[in-house]
This record gives sequence, structure tokens and C-alpha cells, in this order.
Amino acid sequence: MSGSSLPNALALLLLLVSGSFLPGPVAAQNAGFVKSPMSETKLTGDAFELYCDVVGSPTPEIQWWYAEVNRAESFRQLWDGARKRRVTVNTAYGSNGVSVLRITRLTLEDSGTYECRASNDPKRNDLRQNPSITWIRAQATISVLQKPRIVTSEDVTIPEVSAIPITLQCNLTSSSHILSHSYWTKNGVELTATRKNASNMEYRINKPRAEDSGEYHCVYHFQSAPKANATIEVKAKPAITGHKRSENKNEGQEAMMYCKSVGYPHPEWAWRKKENGLFVDIFNASGRIFITNKDNYTELSITSLHINEDPGEYQCNATNSIGSDVAVTILRVRSHLAPLWPFLGILAEIIILVVIIVVYEKKKRPDEVPDGKSVPARPLKTNSTNNHKDKNLRQRNTN
Repeated sequence: MSGSSLPNALALLLLLVSGSFLPGPVAAQNAGFVKSPMSETKLTGDAFELYCDVVGSPTPEIQWWYAEVNRAESFRQLWDGARKRRVTVNTAYGSNGVSVLRITRLTLEDSGTYECRASNDPKRNDLRQNPSITWIRAQATISVLQKPRIVTSEDVTIPEVSAIPITLQCNLTSSSHILSHSYWTKNGVELTATRKNASNMEYRINKPRAEDSGEYHCVYHFQSAPKANATIEVKAKPAITGHKRSENKNEGQEAMMYCKSVGYPHPEWAWRKKENGLFVDIFNASGRIFITNKDNYTELSITSLHINEDPGEYQCNATNSIGSDVAVTILRVRSHLAPLWPFLGILAEIIILVVIIVVYEKKKRPDEVPDGKSVPARPLKTNSTNNHKDKNLRQRNTN
């Protein structure tokens, strides 16, 4: 081998070796289902959702198709907004393809076979190709049954002062299915001791108060059909049952005030601050105020408290269609030096005590005599009366 051909051979060898370590093109992966739609039985007026999750490389395209009952081969594609905007299709593509089909206000005609199709075949939309080869499919059967007819009593409003009991009533007047059991719920929670096997149901509130308000449902379960329910609203004006009367914080800290209430419908909350004798809406110019509202609860937070701006009276207001209620919290903001005041007070007491002790000892101690000077003798004090008596006594003895 010549000298010139040896370096060329080494360069080729190095190129082959280095090329083996370079990342190659990502291998294609056929589409496959991670999650397929599930069959369901629903009642008229209800809604359903079907989920479809697929993987593949590249990410597969997803489509939804529908076939009527007994016409399984006559599929038609479903689009977002179809059936008078009762159909919603939400699809997202990333490492996976995920799609959700939702249909609301169901009718009997919505029964049928729903199919999720997915494909990443480059020829998937070629009309000359067989769709059964280029697309994978997952089916779900939706059965829509006629909803039973339930007659209910009217909605009720609880007055502020009430001693009259309230009775809620439901009557299952027509159903083609066998009743299994029934019960009452309040705000989605089953009420104790209400479960029975009866089509005619009653629930009695002996002493109605604001906390008794809410959404009441009479629920009917059947042996071979979805459950059915009806709603009765028991309304009342808001009544604030919990809040902070005062909040004491140091300058620079964060203050949190809250209010919670009973009453239905859920109130709209508003926070106000007292300015010049009047409560006015809070103006968040500093961006330090945060308000969180959720159903019967509200929270006001103020960060980085300012001693000149933030102290004062804060009012939470709960209002619904029946009435309103308010509560006031007093916010106090102390100076940065506030934690030092107790220490300074103790220190002042110690200083005063020391001064008193020094003054007392000063007055109690005799005057000091300067060095080299004698103290003049003081005459001793004697009892002159006793001296005279002794003198007389000696004179008598001489006689």
C-alpha cells in the first residue's frame, strides 16, 4: 500500500466508526390505543363523554364516527358543533394524541355506535386506500333510554324568622323500569335514614334555618337502567357564620381575613374598607391585595403590610337573590419596633429600680470623715434627775 492510500483508508475507517455513533432517524411506530371509549347507558336529557388516547410515531390523527342502531356499516363522521351544537370534539396532539367527544341534552336518536379512528399512515386520507387497513378503530355503544317522569313540589324560600316546617315531595309517576330503591341527597350528599323502596318520597325540615338551604335531590335507582333524579331548591339569604373579628400583624408581614356563610344560592362576595366613615370598594392600586371566592367562603390577603395604608376596618359582604349579610374585621398593623417595646419596658424598670437602691443606700450610710482630721468629742447625755437623787442619798448616809 502506498503512502498516500494509507491516510485515506484510515480516514474512511474513522468515518465509518464515527457514523455508527451518530443518532439515526427515529423508527416509525404504528398507531395503537392507550385508552379506548367505553359503552354507556344514559337517560334522555343527560350527557356523555367518550375518551380516546393513541400513540404512534408520527403522532396519529384522530377522528370520530357514528352509526345508528341496526346500521353498523353506515358510519358518518362527527364534527365539532354538530347536532345543533350539542356535539363537542376536543383533540390535542403531543407525544400522544388525545381526543374527547361530548354530547349533551341527549335524545333517543343519539343511541348508536360511536367509533374512534386513529392513523399515522401517510396514505390514510387517500380515497383509493381501504380505510379498514389504514385506520385502527375502537367502538363504544351508547344506549339512550327515556327518562322517567318525576313530579316534585315547588322550590322553597326560608324566611329570616320561621317556625313553619317545610316538606319536600317527589313522585315517580311513570317508568318502564323496575325500581330498586330511592333516597334524598342535599348538595350531593345522601341524607341519613331516607333510603327506602318507594316511588312517592317526602323529606321534612321541622325548624328550617339558613344552614338547611341548598339543592335537594330525590334519587331513584332501577334494576336495569341508570338512576334518575329531580331537584328541589331550598333558598335562604346568606348568613355569615364565621369571620375574624380582628387581625394583628407587624409591618411587612401578610394579613389574611376570611368570611364563611350559609344560605343558598351561593352568594357573590365583595370586600370593602372604611374610608372617612363610609365603606368603599377596595382599590388594589398597589397590587398587594388578593381576593379568593369559592361558594360560601371568601378570603382577603394583603402582603407586605404598610403601617400608614392598611390598618382599618374591612367589611365582607355576601349577597344572593334572597338578601345579604355583612361582617367587619379590624386590621391592626404594628411598627417594626413593636417586638422591642416589652424589652425596653423591662429595661426601664430595671434602671429605675437600680436608681432607687443607690439613693436609698446613699441616705442610709453615715457621713464619711476626711483623712487627718479629728472628730470633736461630744458631751455625753445624762439623766440629771437620777444624778440629784444619788447625791441626796450620799448626804443622808454621812449623817
